[in-house]
Amino acid sequence: MSNFAVEASDIMKDFLFYLQTIKGRSPSTVDEYFSDLRTFFRFIKRKKGLVPDSVDDADIKVDDVDLALIQSVTLTDAYEFMNYLLRIRKNDKAARARKTTSIKSFYHYLHITKGLLKEDPLEKLERPNAKEKNPLPKYLTLEQSIELLNAVEGKFKERDYCILTFFLNCGMRLAELVAMDYTDIRSDNTAQIIGKGNKKRIIYLNDACISAFHAYMKVRPVEGVRAADKYALFLSSRNRRISREMVQKMVYKYLEKIGLDAQGYSVHKLRHTAATLMYQHGDVDIRVLKDVLGHENLSTTEIYTHLDSSQIEAAAKSNPLAKVKPKK
Repeated sequence: MSNFAVEASDIMKDFLFYLQTIKGRSPSTVDEYFSDLRTFFRFIKRKKGLVPDSVDDADIKVDDVDLALIQSVTLTDAYEFMNYLLRIRKNDKAARARKTTSIKSFYHYLHITKGLLKEDPLEKLERPNAKEKNPLPKYLTLEQSIELLNAVEGKFKERDYCILTFFLNCGMRLAELVAMDYTDIRSDNTAQIIGKGNKKRIIYLNDACISAFHAYMKVRPVEGVRAADKYALFLSSRNRRISREMVQKMVYKYLEKIGLDAQGYSVHKLRHTAATLMYQHGDVDIRVLKDVLGHENLSTTEIYTHLDSSQIEAAAKSNPLAKVKPKK
């Protein structure tokens, strides 16, 4: 029996059993989540004066951690905890990053999945930088991308499907997408978007994008849209231009639906996914990909050349010296 089955409070158990039975996390992974949460709430209880100073950290129980204590935690508490991990426990970056993921996932679960928290105080908690100076961007596989699209449902399914299709096919930034007007999309299946530094660029919409666009425009509200948002492509449930926050919540909802909510994925990872799929499956020249993504420097785009190990393996095998062996 796992330690958490005995030592964790009921609200913690709910989360840990959810990870194991619904999300399919391995028992060892779930035990790591519990260890991280136990360390965090031991720190919180000591910080808030809920245990005597004479009690060792290892003896602080967490089987009484309830919603009231959880709600009392602030973003400042979390950053103090990260400082404690660094200076007192001497945890390295990888360990601190894992603990950050664990507590953020717990609060996300209580806020989004269970609806027990009106707000997520740790939503803006940043993870420690990865060990690599320039870590490789995380992306969805082709199969995961298709699964994400197939997960779309509900009242706004045409809108949501179109948004995800644009992200996954065009590599757009979040700010670029929400700023789009439907009049930006031209009859030649191109669109002009505004990128970083207010720079304009042309993107080309493939068949999937055009199909999703037309399906959405058939149901896009016309009545009740205020003058300022008259031409906005994507509208909220209140018939206003959709906000970045609403798009983020929508994307997280579908990522969670396919089991990727706590694995470091985000809206921006869909941009990485588009770039990676184009590079890996479309034989797109890196200089062309630079223009597609609206990068200022080629060096920014070149990170995608390091993602496909199969291409690296194929290149090595294609070397004309690959089959040369020493003379006997």
